[in-house]
Amino acid sequence: MPYRRTPAVQARQDAQRTTVVEAGLGLLAEHGYAGCTMAAVAARAGIATGSVYRHFPSKAELSVELFRTVVGREVAAVSEAAALGAHRGAADRVVAVIETFATRALKAPRLAYALLAEPVDPAVDGERLVFRRAFRDVFAALITTGVESGELPPQDPRLTASALVGAGAEALIGPLTGPSAGEPDGEAVGPGTVPALVTFTLRALGVPDAHHA
Repeated sequence: MPYRRTPAVQARQDAQRTTVVEAGLGLLAEHGYAGCTMAAVAARAGIATGSVYRHFPSKAELSVELFRTVVGREVAAVSEAAALGAHRGAADRVVAVIETFATRALKAPRLAYALLAEPVDPAVDGERLVFRRAFRDVFAALITTGVESGELPPQDPRLTASALVGAGAEALIGPLTGPSAGEPDGEAVGPGTVPALVTFTLRALGVPDAHHA
């Protein structure tokens, strides 16, 4: 008869797994994926390294879990931003998504850089495609609504959305690796970063007379 964990044992295992993930997220925010070694995560979690491997057989699997957790939080945040402005126009709601993501990224530059551009295991790179598509779909739904209502000019919503995701991520890479992120030779985060990104977004959508906020 195969061994079956009791509810109490399963609860302890689940709790330990959560502790491991939270420890990994803390290290990810401070040091990126390079700092999320199995030993470092174990030390942060206060458990033996072997216990980490019990939940995640490799660093790649742990990294994927960390990535998915962070992405889930970011997608939830921008989806909420889009929903809160349901009474507003499509362009304003797209701007709300851009502002929410960019502001959150600049407040946690090391974590955002890990999410967007840090060299990683191919498994995490694969997850980045899923992440970009999730953001693309949020944008595409809003753009579709704007085109159908006549607020925005005719365009391919998915193509515009994909372009916004790619351009937005690229525009943030410099600020995310600036002095405030611990890179002395990078670009400083200026107060105009988010307004400039908003202006670009409005122009990409085809909004007339788009200008800096």
